Amino acid sequence: MTFVTDQVRRVDSQLDRLQLFGLPSAPVSPLLEARRDTLDHAPVTSTRASQLQIVAKALSASATSQPILKPVRICSLLEQAQSALAQPISVQAQEDTAYERDLEWLIVSKAATQTYGVLLNVLLDQIMPLSNDIWYWDDILGSRMYTGLYSIQTSPLRFWKWSKEVYHDARQKLESITGPSELGATASKSLTDRWTQFYGLVKESVRERSLLDIHRQVVSPFALVRAEVRRKQAALRKFREMSASGLGVLMDEGLAFGLDDESLFSNTEGSKFDKEDWKLVVAKSIALMETVLRNVTAIEVGLPDFEDTVFASIEEESDVMHQASDESSDGKPAALCKRLQDILESHIPGHNNASKALTVKFGRPSRLTRYWLPAIVLILSSSTLLRILASRQAEIATWIRELGTTIVDFWSNWVIEPTKKVLGTIRHDKDSEIAIMSKESLAGDRASLERMVVDFAVDHPAESGGAASLSEAEISSIRDKVKEGDLTPVLKAYERDLRKPFMGTVRGDLVRALLIQVQKTKVDVEVAMGGIDSLLKSQELVFGFVGLTPGILVCIASLRWVKDTFGSRSGSKEGKRHVKMVRVLRNIDRILSASSSPSSPGSPHQGMLSYKEHGLLLCEVHTMRQTAQRVLPGEIHREFLEDIEDLVDIRTGVERQLKVVERIRWAYAKWLR
Repeated sequence: MTFVTDQVRRVDSQLDRLQLFGLPSAPVSPLLEARRDTLDHAPVTSTRASQLQIVAKALSASATSQPILKPVRICSLLEQAQSALAQPISVQAQEDTAYERDLEWLIVSKAATQTYGVLLNVLLDQIMPLSNDIWYWDDILGSRMYTGLYSIQTSPLRFWKWSKEVYHDARQKLESITGPSELGATASKSLTDRWTQFYGLVKESVRERSLLDIHRQVVSPFALVRAEVRRKQAALRKFREMSASGLGVLMDEGLAFGLDDESLFSNTEGSKFDKEDWKLVVAKSIALMETVLRNVTAIEVGLPDFEDTVFASIEEESDVMHQASDESSDGKPAALCKRLQDILESHIPGHNNASKALTVKFGRPSRLTRYWLPAIVLILSSSTLLRILASRQAEIATWIRELGTTIVDFWSNWVIEPTKKVLGTIRHDKDSEIAIMSKESLAGDRASLERMVVDFAVDHPAESGGAASLSEAEISSIRDKVKEGDLTPVLKAYERDLRKPFMGTVRGDLVRALLIQVQKTKVDVEVAMGGIDSLLKSQELVFGFVGLTPGILVCIASLRWVKDTFGSRSGSKEGKRHVKMVRVLRNIDRILSASSSPSSPGSPHQGMLSYKEHGLLLCEVHTMRQTAQRVLPGEIHREFLEDIEDLVDIRTGVERQLKVVERIRWAYAKWLR
């Protein structure tokens, strides 16, 4: 939604309000007739009135989801209205006849509102791209390298222009020499003689032109190019200012009924608008739109002259306004409908063609002009490039195949497999559990150690403090101690044999005790490893995500690189919306601070923006609203629109508008960073 949509809806609601409380002559308000879903209960007095009601409903800004209709649709509805107006009025009471005339004026006013919205959009869409062309010329003027590049790009055009001038000059000289009486003699000459004569005239024209341009030799080619660029930039700025002034004139003066939003919801007698004044406003606004379209592209006149011409033309439309005030005239609505059709079918397309011609003449060069040199280089080197590609065809195919294999393997090994492991960990899949050793390894080694110690204790009962043999209770006690890590029988025998190691080795008890201790060390190591294994299992999900993270990061980085390299420009600008809002806010502050509006006491426009400044402000606000729609959240965006409404209200004065800019700056600082 733009400020144009808001303006059209506001004007349409004012018209509806005027119909509800300003037309006591109608039996029932035409607005109520148009707003009902069916016409079964409407007091339709004739077929003519029924057709007019249908057209009025279709032209209403609230009739469809799209407030501003397309020009083709508006023209079609106007044709339907004209066909209905052409029908003779039925012989009814004077009250019904006045009701049908009110319907006619309602259709004209709503069609004027729709045309008003179309024209505002046309001017707005025309002004916005001009800033880009002006910035393009700023870049050309700001760098000698860009100036030289522009000079090379446009050199064929300058040479072609110079050649045409020389040719026409030589041809004019040839025609002046031969004359009409000598045409037959010239035709009788041979082709060689005629070409020799024309070639001599061309050489003479080139020599004369060189003598005329000799004063330019003291000026560098860069200065000549920069002078041309400045001339085009000045023309674009003038066109932009005049378009902005036209936009401001239409916003301030077009369809201005003098009603504010509060009066629209007031039922007091003071809020009622005079029955004939709104017809004068509609007729005047139609003339205003037509005059703006005719003069906004005439950049040869100055901005003050443009505004004077617009208002002088409106004053000259006194005949139309007098007809609008003369209720006895029956052809007024039909004539205004015809003028609206002319605006939509002739003036707006003509204005678009004229503005496009100005943009082509003074805007940035075409793509053919900017890229003809790289295109020629590419065409000339195409055979060499094709030859290189053909000679390395096998290597290039191998590179492409290996690149594809690498991408597939990376995706499978570093993205798919870690993802499966993470999912398996979440589901407690046994195949995905992290384990340093098998589950049965520690239990088997413990049972083996237990058997070794029990057998050693049975073979050496004296070391266990028993008699000739150990009872079952003693053996059970030894098993329990071994489970706790107590190897007392083995250690006692080991200590005894260390006193006489040779004898212990011969008997084998020393070696046996030593091997049992080796088994004990193995069991202790496995117990420690089991603790580490348990710790890893408790953090198994963390390790799974750690293994998945590198693949995900590489994929994200690759996708962003591809998007930034090969993606659209609009996609690359999405990350710069905050910077764009700051720049637009800076432009708004600059427009308000540099306002040249009169501020003397007693001035009728004290502290208010001029038409040009108002139009430029509306363009910047339009850009800011479009950007903020994607940056600000819903509730904050609604509050932002309220502040924007305060900002574009020029009736409050420049000082209060600057305060609104400051409020926007601190209130939405979080989204402007």
